[in-house]
Amino acid sequence: MAIPVKLEVFEGPLDLLLHLIDKNKVDIYDIPIVEITEQYLDYIRQMETEDMNVVSEFLVMAATLIDIKCKMLLPKEVNEEGEEEDPRAELVEKLLEYKMCKYMSYELRDRMIDAERSFYKPPTLPKEVADYRQPVDYEELIGDMTLQKLHEIFKQVMKRQEDKIDPVRSTFGNIEKDEIDMDLKTTYVEAYVRSHKTFSFRRLLEKQSSKMEVIVTFLVVLEMIKTGRIGIEQEDIFADIIITTKDVSSSEPLQLTSVG
Repeated sequence: MAIPVKLEVFEGPLDLLLHLIDKNKVDIYDIPIVEITEQYLDYIRQMETEDMNVVSEFLVMAATLIDIKCKMLLPKEVNEEGEEEDPRAELVEKLLEYKMCKYMSYELRDRMIDAERSFYKPPTLPKEVADYRQPVDYEELIGDMTLQKLHEIFKQVMKRQEDKIDPVRSTFGNIEKDEIDMDLKTTYVEAYVRSHKTFSFRRLLEKQSSKMEVIVTFLVVLEMIKTGRIGIEQEDIFADIIITTKDVSSSEPLQLTSVG
């Protein structure tokens, strides 16, 4: 027999279902769907609200309960694992989630109420008391410490700081882009070749002011060797390279890609 429920306000369909389950003292995992559905429909009939959005939410849940009720009358379906499926399982999961959120809201409400009972009192100490600092007895503080012991402690602290420094990464600096005008460097090397005729390759590189200029100069010399403008001689592997001018004036201008 259905138990009449005449509570006026519920926060939603799930809130009403939880009330009916608690009212009938039934197991949420084994809901008597027929009895709960009848009580639920009885409540909807007594609703006095004219808000269709609210009514529609309760009607959707009513349709869900009737659908579950019909499925309970039919043979139970079997899933892929060979187990019988309970038509109430999805509804039970939603009820449990709603119940957890509802109880959490109660806990937050209680904490908010407790927080309203807390009051802050600014300090009222006299300025003389607030500014007081306990005097330091340096003789007691130092004790049997000597300059020699302090020096040893200082060296140990500095040694630990040095051990924390990465010997490789600590020497890294900022990598800056070194712009070199290839045309100007090519003109410079060609003029140097014409004015010196025969000269030391090492001497030419030593006149450059940066690593990038050395690299570009080396590339220009290689290109001039390739085009036959200069020749090179070396007595042995570790000896200096001697560059000799051939015919610079009759050659075509060098074409090199800019390096930067």
